[in-house]
Amino acid sequence: MRTANEGTPLRDRAVVVTGAASGIGAALARRLARAGARVALLDRDADGAAQGARALRDQGHAAHAFACDVSDPVACREAVAAAQAALGGIDVLVANAGITHVGRVAETDLEVLRRVLDVNFFGAVQATQAALPALLERRGQIVVMGSVAGQAPLATRAGYAASKHALHGFFGSLRAEHCDDGLGVLIVDPSFVDTGIGDHALGPDGRPAGARTGVDAQPLSPDAVADAVVGALVRRRSHLFIPWRAGLYVWLARLAPGWFERRMARRMQK
Repeated sequence: MRTANEGTPLRDRAVVVTGAASGIGAALARRLARAGARVALLDRDADGAAQGARALRDQGHAAHAFACDVSDPVACREAVAAAQAALGGIDVLVANAGITHVGRVAETDLEVLRRVLDVNFFGAVQATQAALPALLERRGQIVVMGSVAGQAPLATRAGYAASKHALHGFFGSLRAEHCDDGLGVLIVDPSFVDTGIGDHALGPDGRPAGARTGVDAQPLSPDAVADAVVGALVRRRSHLFIPWRAGLYVWLARLAPGWFERRMARRMQK
């Protein structure tokens, strides 16, 4: 059986992308398809995923779509299994599905924090566990969409930051467990990206917040993020900041935590 050995181009590799109906997930599905990969688009928005897959097929690419709520363990396993059957295996899993919220901790319902963790953290874990046997068989790769907030505080987004911190702990440990098995784990930490995730943020009571907050004046485009991720995937890197200077924010948070926290809090509360 063909294996995804180090340095192998993406052509004809079987890739599963969660949260692929829009934003970074959709951009990655397009970019991977252009690189020759066969892609499966998974998303809770089944119509959006299907539309994306049709557009790719119209361009001559191999693409499939499956409804998938990554926070539902059974639905997640079934969707990954269906994608594996359609693709004939899995070489790469992109754990991208995510949501966010806005609100100070003192005002935020516990269920809002649970919901964010269920999607951002447990959703990535559940998709990974479902795909792991196939990935190990092919010495494949996992791409985890984290955030700079996974290594630095983010005022009014405590649940979101916690979910991204958890990804680092879990997937770093997973990488260590399989360091001799050929499994690649790439954790991607972008800064603010213009995905529209903030437009659908949960408010403190769980209802839509109704306004985008905390967005960078010049956010990254999903296509720029997808280009950087694919480049790192081909090189089998283990970590990627997008842009590279995002790593400076993490170091500032560690070297001057008080200054960083005050500056970031003022910015997020505007």
